[in-house]
Amino acid sequence: MKKRAIVAESPRPAKATAATRIPGPLEGATFVTGAAEAWQLPDAGPPEIAFAGRSNAGKSSAINALARQTRLAYSSRTPGRTQQINFFELRNGARVADLPGYGHAAVPRALKRSWQELLWSYVTTRTTLIGLVLIVDSRHGLKAQDGDLLAAFLPSGRPVLLLATKIDKLNVAERRRALDDVRRDLRQAFPEQHARTSVVGFSATAKAGVEEADMTLAQWMRPERSGAVP
Repeated sequence: MKKRAIVAESPRPAKATAATRIPGPLEGATFVTGAAEAWQLPDAGPPEIAFAGRSNAGKSSAINALARQTRLAYSSRTPGRTQQINFFELRNGARVADLPGYGHAAVPRALKRSWQELLWSYVTTRTTLIGLVLIVDSRHGLKAQDGDLLAAFLPSGRPVLLLATKIDKLNVAERRRALDDVRRDLRQAFPEQHARTSVVGFSATAKAGVEEADMTLAQWMRPERSGAVP
């Protein structure tokens, strides 16, 4: 009786699980401090990524979705915690800065001016700021104040990730048209600088665009680009 040769089977690739999945850059973020005035800002040190957008555009929801948390950043129908810049520390030592929402009609003019001065000062002078995430409601597109913020930031040469939020509220054709409109407006307003701006359709509810945003933010925070601690 002939003996059968024993052939070693090649190991099957392990299936991706929650334990083996690479966490997104914002996962594990923890609140550090808030600053309502410039002198309250934490000392410049680790690289920072700022999140900005009009009130009710979905900024807090976007941060929570990227952090895989539900209550890291607070959202409200009326201005609340976002009266200040809130800083969150990431696993690699970098920070996220949640900037005050702008354009809220119910805010007294003097208070609104104070917030905007703090926001503009941070965006234009913060030496450790490596990129800006701009939150825009996909149903309404770019507004004048979004353009003003980009005009203040883009000349620095740093990148922008524009999250066109609430994309789940549009059908397929409307989504395509909304994203095309945003990209067209960027090209027209910033013909020499729009190439540094990535546009991603995003939905915190449907988790659309989360992984794409993760990849962009992870690239920004690569040690050779940002000086972030690995």
